[in-house]
Amino acid sequence: MYMTENNVQTFGFLIHPISAKKDISRKFPIAKIFPERCLESVLKHISPMYISNIEGITSITGEKAEGYFIGCPLVPRQFLELPDRFVMDKIIASVNMAAEHGAKIVGLGAYTSVAGDGGVTIDKETDVAITTGNSYTCYSAVQGSTQAAELLGVPIQNARVAIIGATGSIGRVAAHLIASDGVGELTLIGRNEERLSLVADEVKGDIKAKISTDIDDVLPAMDIVITVTSSVDAVIEPRHLKRGAIVCDVSRPRDVSVKVAKERDDVLVIEGGVISVPGDVDFHFNFGFPPKTSYACMAETMILALENRYESYSLGKELSLEKVREIGKLANKHGFKLSGFRSFEKAVQLTDIDRIREKLKS
Repeated sequence: MYMTENNVQTFGFLIHPISAKKDISRKFPIAKIFPERCLESVLKHISPMYISNIEGITSITGEKAEGYFIGCPLVPRQFLELPDRFVMDKIIASVNMAAEHGAKIVGLGAYTSVAGDGGVTIDKETDVAITTGNSYTCYSAVQGSTQAAELLGVPIQNARVAIIGATGSIGRVAAHLIASDGVGELTLIGRNEERLSLVADEVKGDIKAKISTDIDDVLPAMDIVITVTSSVDAVIEPRHLKRGAIVCDVSRPRDVSVKVAKERDDVLVIEGGVISVPGDVDFHFNFGFPPKTSYACMAETMILALENRYESYSLGKELSLEKVREIGKLANKHGFKLSGFRSFEKAVQLTDIDRIREKLKS
């Protein structure tokens, strides 16, 4: 067990590989010669593993927190395709490992939060508090989208906005938040018309939300797109986006095709929820972000630890609008904030914003 200082709050966070071949070959180069499916079979027999400790988190109010990355050895496809009980047992074992290291609350990262019932079973079958981090992910995605619109000179009050995956836990509340900003038009996109209609009916604002199951028909007219599906494959291609469109891609793996980065230099694709963490934080693990920044779901776990809120917070397939707004206030209290924008693993520069603005004028 890693020992922490007195009065330092503790948390754990679960991560997992995106590609068996890519991640295993980092440590074992010979893995590159084996088929992906073969390596995925190997992963099924590997136990959860301690990855690193996270230290140096210091709130602007003075509270401190330390945590632990724990690796759950399954890739996205396995979380969706393997038997639920097998997947749950893997996640529970990972949570228990975090608890053994001293974590009092554990965040479910990426597909560990998507599998099964969104953490409800995990919460019932473990002895620590659980959160998916979806509340702050949702809050920061909407915040990032509106900030990007301001930078590009797109008046949010006139903007046409689409939310893909609007019947999911993040998408539904994102619809409430963006509608409260007074957007010009809101379209909810998903697979099930009946469920979309239910979300549209409950969204409060000055406009009536529209619904659609056809991305090809709707997306080319949208100024802002927030996409939050649980698809393993890309759902947004270059043809779907108008010039100057802003896309906030919250999903992992990405909903936006890499072709967009190669073919469309006239649109802005940002990763949802890239957060600056207060203090001299060191993750002791490179997950592709600049130093001292994290995903919003990670940040939510840190915020709750700093607040000494060792309670299960974001769980299940439905989010609480009140909790989303509350976690936004707590983030501000402790000094967590959006850290610029990132697009396809790279920081968005002011020159990128200027280029897109010029494209809009031409």
